[in-house]
Amino acid sequence: MLKGTKVGLRARHDDDIPVLLAELYDDVVNGSRADGRPWTPLTPGTKDRRLVVDDSNQQTVQFSVVELEGGTLIGTAVLAGIDPHHRTAQIGLGLRPAHRGKGYGTDVVAALCHYGFTVRGLNRLQIDTLADNFAMLHAAERNGFVREGRTRSSAWVLGEFLDEVVLGLLAEEY
Repeated sequence: MLKGTKVGLRARHDDDIPVLLAELYDDVVNGSRADGRPWTPLTPGTKDRRLVVDDSNQQTVQFSVVELEGGTLIGTAVLAGIDPHHRTAQIGLGLRPAHRGKGYGTDVVAALCHYGFTVRGLNRLQIDTLADNFAMLHAAERNGFVREGRTRSSAWVLGEFLDEVVLGLLAEEY
């Protein structure tokens, strides 16, 4: 398990999936804002790639996020789009509603940075997030990510176009 100060990133367990399905993916608003695809309901027992880990996929590493104190499942984290040639990847995370606003996101980003830079030897990590996702922007910037750009009206979310912000962090800055 990778450890931050408050959270641990561990392998996905089968009993995590129904909780994550109910609290993250069945929520139309959260699901629409978190994924670049239109929201669709996921059935129980789904093999959707956001929930069920495919260990053969070398471009994505998925984690379940747990509180270090007590081991409660609080969300998901991912290092995606891993490019071994350019040594880059993207960071993503999702926290269960009851665990938002407690500083966990900042700690998850820090743990993912440790994994990406120290364990995987990557040179660049990137975060793409909606411009009004202040929690993710704050978590990224607290970990040294720099706003590199804004893509205007690039995300169709629940009936409107929203801007996205691109943030980056280089190994030498970490």
